[in-house]
Amino acid sequence: MASQTQGIQQLLQAEKRAAEKVAEARKRKARRLKQAKEEAQAEIEQYRMEREREFQQKQQAALGSQGNLSAEVEAQTRKKLQAMQGGQARGKDRVLRQLLTIVWDVRPQIHPNYCAAI
Repeated sequence: MASQTQGIQQLLQAEKRAAEKVAEARKRKARRLKQAKEEAQAEIEQYRMEREREFQQKQQAALGSQGNLSAEVEAQTRKKLQAMQGGQARGKDRVLRQLLTIVWDVRPQIHPNYCAAI
């Protein structure tokens, strides 16, 4: 009977060791999964940062060229405005003289519809 008890004890101890090994294996698996998840998150974050950097560069290039374009358009607009103002200043005196000449040069005439009273 002592040998049966001893055999049962050995079986219980073997079962206990097996349960410990299974628990340890589960813990290792959980650690590996956690580590893999952290590595995946790091890769995702690195990829996201890389894509964000590329986007910022493309956006800067597009806005930079757009900024240059708007500066160019503004410069052309200023140049045309100055040219128009210069032309207006040059023509102003001539038009004013013509207008004053017309106003001052009064030639009295009798209107064709006027009937002289007899």
